[in-house]
Formats: sequence, structure tokens, C-alpha cells
Amino acid sequence: MRPLTKKQRISALAATAALVAAGITAGTAGAAPGGEASANGALPAKLTAAQHTKLVKAANSETARTADARALGLGAKEELHVKDVIQNKSGATHTRYERTYAGLPVMGGDLVVHKSASGKRTGVTKATRAGIAVDTEAAAAHKPATAEAKGSKAPRKIVWAAKGKPTLAWETVVGGVQKSGAPNQLHVITDAKTGKKLFEFQGVKEGTGSSQYSGEVEIGTSGSAGSFTMTDEGRGGNKTTNLKNGQSGDGEPFTDEDDKWGDGTPNDPATAGVDAHYGAGQTWDYFKGVHGREGIAGDGKGAVSRVHYGDNYVNAFWDDSCFCMTYGDGEGNKKPLTSLDVAAHEMSHGVTSTTANLVYAGESGGLNEATSDIFAAGVEFKANSPEDVPDYLVGEEIDINGDGTPLRYMDQPSKDGQSLDYWDSEAGDVDVHYSSGIANHFFFLLSVGSGEREVNGVKYNSPTHDDSKLEGIGIEKAEKIWFKALTEEMTSTTDYMDARRATLAAATSLYGAGSAEVKAVGAAWTGVNVTGS
Repeated sequence: MRPLTKKQRISALAATAALVAAGITAGTAGAAPGGEASANGALPAKLTAAQHTKLVKAANSETARTADARALGLGAKEELHVKDVIQNKSGATHTRYERTYAGLPVMGGDLVVHKSASGKRTGVTKATRAGIAVDTEAAAAHKPATAEAKGSKAPRKIVWAAKGKPTLAWETVVGGVQKSGAPNQLHVITDAKTGKKLFEFQGVKEGTGSSQYSGEVEIGTSGSAGSFTMTDEGRGGNKTTNLKNGQSGDGEPFTDEDDKWGDGTPNDPATAGVDAHYGAGQTWDYFKGVHGREGIAGDGKGAVSRVHYGDNYVNAFWDDSCFCMTYGDGEGNKKPLTSLDVAAHEMSHGVTSTTANLVYAGESGGLNEATSDIFAAGVEFKANSPEDVPDYLVGEEIDINGDGTPLRYMDQPSKDGQSLDYWDSEAGDVDVHYSSGIANHFFFLLSVGSGEREVNGVKYNSPTHDDSKLEGIGIEKAEKIWFKALTEEMTSTTDYMDARRATLAAATSLYGAGSAEVKAVGAAWTGVNVTGS
């Protein structure tokens, strides 16, 4: 067996999310983190890219990784590999690890080690508590064939630990194109001993210029008179390109002589570029200004936005493999899916992939989608555009339904005809774009409250499962609780019950045990039928 490279070992759960619908439910075990001395101290520290890189490098030293592996009781064949480090203002750290066993990626083996400012270990959050003991050389006869579709990848041997007893398995990525027209990256997990399919999940997550949706906006560009491009050096090199209705490649750079882009209509190809570029910039500013994260991976590096994908493609998607957002032009190529909240939704998938990396299927997939909707709302409220008034609706500008209604409603998700308002035992079997309604509804109840409400002229009427009357704590507190839970407490297999635990832990660290905020988190989860301590 050829040993894996460091990059292969660390990419145990590499995946890609789409805005529109085209399970796994594994509990998370762990202890509540500690080390924060005060509410302010529990907030993420605002780190530069260089500071973040230094933290990751220190945590990824062989000495540090070995010490944590021994303290956690991992076996001799197991190694930890740092994926991300969050540091709070108090100095407490939360190091997210992916795991290998005998050099093989362990899917569902990720964990977060919590330490105080002094370096004392205060807790650990694991995707699974199951011990690993598998024969890594067994059952080569059941190796699947490589799929013939373009973009498919040869099977790789892994340890599947996301559900039940850890098992030696193969992961095969099937390429090609989905029915919607989006690229296909279907990850199929099969038992190495029997050839039986254990699980599958989709990798592609289908989610001054004159813009179509936000009016006259300022965007970051580079170049000089006669030759400007949509490259934002002030935001890590965020770049926007034109696919010209193609479905592959990097796209061609947008260029302009006088640095004035688009005409506010879809007739000018640059207009969609302006919207996408503006959305990427506002999302960058949101995560840096609100959560102290410079760049969606925390490393100060920008991402690519590709517009004009395909022909009449009514969707948008994030793809980890290119670290990029891709946008179709909508029905009749007249309504590009480049509104601010859609851009923020797609870019936020990148934040999830570089932190909790919630598996894009079942309840964890619903939480993945909801995370993008939650942060998209946060971006809207921070941008506070008079042309796109902040609200708790998703995709209201792009008219994807053709009747002026939004794609999703956070106050009562079922108003779209398919999304779930409340959790039940079958939530993990529902498409992730609709099971996301549970967390979206929770976030609305936590931010705004239940019953009839009006925010920025938009009227809402949010019910609760237990008919409770709830008062919100405001989006500013709610978004910080969700970000802290995502980056410090959630793992790849987090389900709704564990999301309750994670957000309660985050709220406790931020605002103190027994605080009004902690009580509001618990009440909001109960309001969507996710109950517990």
C-alpha cells in the first residue's frame, strides 16, 4: 500500500453546496469547553492571516499533535492533523483535528481540543467515541471500479467512522453532471470486506459598479487606466471571472478600461460580475468585522466567483475543489443568482468546509445548509443596503419561483411548501435544503422571537412547536453564538440534538451559565422540537 501524502491525509472529508435542492445522523460526544474568563473573552480574537497561520503551524508541530493524541488515548496507529485553530480573546484555543489510522483518512473521526490560555486541556468534542481497530490490508478484492464519467476519481481506501463501528471502506467519487446541470461529485462509501454501500453524499453543494440587485456599489478591483480586472487585493485577492456559459474551467477575467462596470441589467455580462464580486467582498467584510476571521479559511486568501455558468441554469453552488462560487443566469438568462444573500450563502459554505465540515447529507447536511442561510442573513444586516433591505428571507431578489416569492422563509420555513418547521425522527431522511428549515427557524426565534413581528418593514409570523411565546435576543448575539458553536463545538457528524448542545455551550461561554441568552437558546430549540438538557 502506497503511503498517503500529507495533503491526502489532511483532506479526509474534502467535499463541495447548492442553493436549491437537486442521512446521516451521528451523535457528537464531548465535554463543554472552558477557559473563557468573561463574555468578551469568549469571543473570537481578531487575527491577521499571519497570526492564524502561526497558530496552525504551532498546533501542527509533531510535539503538539503527539501530546494531544496521547492525552486523548488514541492508538499507536492514529495520528492527528490540524485543520483549523480558533483563538478567543481570553487566549483560550480550540484546535480542530482530522484523524488518520495507519495513514488512512478517518471519515467521521474529526475532533476539537479545547485549551485554556495557559495551555491546559479543558475538554474535547469528538465526532465519534468509537475506538478504531481495523485490518487496513483486508479485502482488496472488493475495490470498486473507477466510474467512467468525466471528473470521476479512483477509489481511495479509508476508515469509515461516521456511523456505527469503524469500518475499512472505499470512497469513490463519481463525476459527470447532475440533472440540474451542476457538476456531479457523488461520494460513495462501500464496505471494503463486503462491497456493500454504506453511505453516499453529494460533494457539490448547489447556494463602483452597477449591480442588478444592490444598485450602485463599490467593488475592489486591480490594474490601471485602460486595463482593470475584478481582482480585490484588499480582500485576499477575491477574483470574479466570466464562464461565458461554459461549465468548466476558471473562466476569463472581466476587464474594463475606466473601472466602471456593468449597466445594472443582465444585458451587460459584467453586471452579474459586479453583484458576485460585491457579495464576495461584503461576505469577507462580515466574517472579518463580526467574527474576526480574515478570509473564509482564516488564512487571508481570497476565493473565486465564476458567473454565467451554463445556459438557463437556475442555481448557484460552492465547490471545495476550486475554492470557488459558481452562479447560473436563471430562467431565460435574465435573473443571475448573484444577489447578496445568495453570494453570502455560497461563500459561507467555504467557512463550514474549513471548520466543522458538516457532512452534506442527513441532519448534518441540513445544518450545513442552514449555516449558509444564517450567515447570509448576517451579511445582509451588516451590509444594510437600501436596495436590498436586510431581512430573514432567502433569495427574495432572484425571483426563482417566478412569482415574486423568496426561495426560503426563516420565520416559518414550511411556507415554501417543502421545508421543515420542526424536528422529527425522519428529519435526517429529508433533502438537506428542506431539513435546514429546522435550524433556520431556530435562528429566527432566537434573533427575533415568535408570533407577529415586523423588521425593516417586512412582516413575519413565526409559530412554535410547543405554542410558547418567545422574545429574541437580536441577530448580533445570535450570529455570534452560531459562529462559536460551528467553529469550536460542531464536528462533521453533528446532528440537531448535538447542535442544541453546541449552541448552549457557546452561549454559556459568551454570556454565562443561567444567562438570559442561554435560556433563549434552549427555548428556541424547544420551539422547533429539539429538546433536551
